[in-house]
Amino acid sequence: MRHLNTDLLGRPWETEKVRSVWEKARIVPGYDATLFRRDFCGAWIKLTEFGEGEGSEHGWHIDHILPISLGGDDRVENLQPLHWINNRAKGDRFPHSCEDCALTEY
Repeated sequence: MRHLNTDLLGRPWETEKVRSVWEKARIVPGYDATLFRRDFCGAWIKLTEFGEGEGSEHGWHIDHILPISLGGDDRVENLQPLHWINNRAKGDRFPHSCEDCALTEY
């Protein structure tokens, strides 16, 4: 069984892929975009808290937009940064809407 926040084969994400997915997060004017951004649903995420989960205020994971269970792959186009709470709430839903997320701060 593949663990949460891993690639198609269950391996940890490579640094280059993490950086590419981070670049897809929404930049917020007035905040240091090298540290803080917002995910697809508006939750705050912090670059240095990648991979962190429970107990992390700004932890985030790499989410497969089209879940692996539905044929998704590891291309950057199919990946997005999601706060760990939102990633857990999304699960294997596709299509995904922010109504599925627990954190939707705008």
